[in-house]
Amino acid sequence: MEPILKARGLVKRFGKVIALNNADFDLYPGEVLAVIGDNGAGKSVMIKSLSGAIRPDSGKVWLDGDEVAFSTPLDARKQGIETVYQTLALSPALSIADNIFMGRELRKKGPLGTILKQLDRPAMNRFAREKLTELGLMTIQNIAQSVETLSGGQRQGVAVARAAAFGSKVIILDEPTAALGVKESRKVLELIQQVRDRGMPVVLISHNMPHVFEVADRIHVHRLGERLCTISPKDYTMSDAVAFMTGAKEAPAQEAA
Repeated sequence: MEPILKARGLVKRFGKVIALNNADFDLYPGEVLAVIGDNGAGKSVMIKSLSGAIRPDSGKVWLDGDEVAFSTPLDARKQGIETVYQTLALSPALSIADNIFMGRELRKKGPLGTILKQLDRPAMNRFAREKLTELGLMTIQNIAQSVETLSGGQRQGVAVARAAAFGSKVIILDEPTAALGVKESRKVLELIQQVRDRGMPVVLISHNMPHVFEVADRIHVHRLGERLCTISPKDYTMSDAVAFMTGAKEAPAQEAA
């Protein structure tokens, strides 16, 4: 099976700091790939390089077998890669539907849409409700309520629903449970599994080892700006994973890609 998203030899320098040092990456169709690493290991820089937020100094990226070079996150979105950053990038004062369609608003047909630029709010509300229902977010009753009235877990759900609605190839989640309580974290993990069960590959960046080992099919261990190894949560323990990423234990040998 060929990776749906692949990178080879990614290098990114910030002055004298080498954030990525010939980093490799592989995401296969229909899997949840967890990316773990110590603070400063280069996880976020690698993910931003894959999603268009940062342009690497060198290296190549392939999406669905075709070489790509994203200049902006918008370029990646157009190619089917949706990223939910830790900040969520939601507008609290706007409604749930407005946040889901932010930058992709639907206009009314005919002169009302083309000339007067009026939005087709009923269609946007119906679509938003469908996507939330697909992911089991039934606790949100009013699709027109503002995001600032939602709980942390519900806001994360809206961000994931937006990514699932428009991401046609890959969804990247950056620390989705970092600021959530136990109950809300549980809901987000269920959302990740539901997205994966629909056939969408998910990249999960997380420091929470129990969450990683619960939902991940494979684990990408990142250390000192490069991929140290990839492991299966079925073959290794959480203690092993932490030891690999901190350098306390020698990583298993990897097959040449």
